[in-house]
Amino acid sequence: MLEADLAPSVAYPPRMEALARRLSQLDSHVEGAVRIVMFYDTMMRRRVDLPALARASAGLAACVAGIRLHSSERAIRMAPDGRPAASPPAPASLTTPITLDDEEIGTVWLERPGAPNPLDEVMLDRLAIAVAAVVERYGPARTSMADPALVELVISADSDEAARARALRLLGFPADLPVRVLAVRSRLPLSQVAGAVCPARPVKVATFAGVGVILATTVDRTRFPAGVRAGIGAADSPDRSWREARTALRFATSRQPVVHYDDLGALALLAQVPPDAVRGNADVAAVTRVAESAEDLETLEAYCETGSLRRAAELLHLHHSSVSRRLDRLGKAFDVDLTEATGLTRARLALTAWRLLDG
Repeated sequence: MLEADLAPSVAYPPRMEALARRLSQLDSHVEGAVRIVMFYDTMMRRRVDLPALARASAGLAACVAGIRLHSSERAIRMAPDGRPAASPPAPASLTTPITLDDEEIGTVWLERPGAPNPLDEVMLDRLAIAVAAVVERYGPARTSMADPALVELVISADSDEAARARALRLLGFPADLPVRVLAVRSRLPLSQVAGAVCPARPVKVATFAGVGVILATTVDRTRFPAGVRAGIGAADSPDRSWREARTALRFATSRQPVVHYDDLGALALLAQVPPDAVRGNADVAAVTRVAESAEDLETLEAYCETGSLRRAAELLHLHHSSVSRRLDRLGKAFDVDLTEATGLTRARLALTAWRLLDG
């Protein structure tokens, strides 16, 4: 339902009302499509607001038209008579996403009884473009995509504090809130990940040195989409938080895809060991040999994660005797009894160090 504070302050001119009436009576689809494009071009040149766009669209379509931005729970719904549409809303007959900077920022729709009009799709496409133009013009823009140069100023260790503060201000972050930095690897768009984990507070994303960067004031670790791996920095300073986030990302696995730097504790020290020294370690070399068999690696990972033969068997959906036989075989690769405390500790450290080489 349209909120009171979204009520339009300006109606569109009589000439545009006349044009809307003429468009609604066109028989030619091609001519109608051209005139719809011209109609919305005129609306954008006149710099109308969102309620005026919704009102004009409802008059043009002769049915309820709606606009909703993901950044707000309010919906603008206008009836053909120019007034806010009654509630409850009817099912949308056609819906089109609003995109800005390749990010979906909302939706527009029509609530037409019966079958859609042949020109409805063209009209909604132009309405979506017009809404994006209004959002971009009057902002601040609701997209999370950021200028990579500004993000680099925020997270670079070479930036002075004045430049960092200025970049954060330009990105829309308040001066009184600390900014957390996340390092992300994902097949999903960064903007989608950011919207999931930080839906209500300022959040900006960019790609830096081949890794996704998310800047946010708050992060909900339970809302990461499946398949995303992320490291979360802990420091208040964005440049140190970025270094911590990259380190935490190296520890992320399919079983533990999101890692907070603070949760690593002393394990973070492993990230500082030179790669050549890690490769030359006998236990890490043993993990490399074990990894040649997916079954053996899965068994080792389950056992190191649970620290228990029986719980590893439950995780692998095997009988504990089968897991016991596998561990006996794997112990020969390490030249140590993996069921003993020392063997388990060595296997865990070696497995973690080996993962760091891979990641």
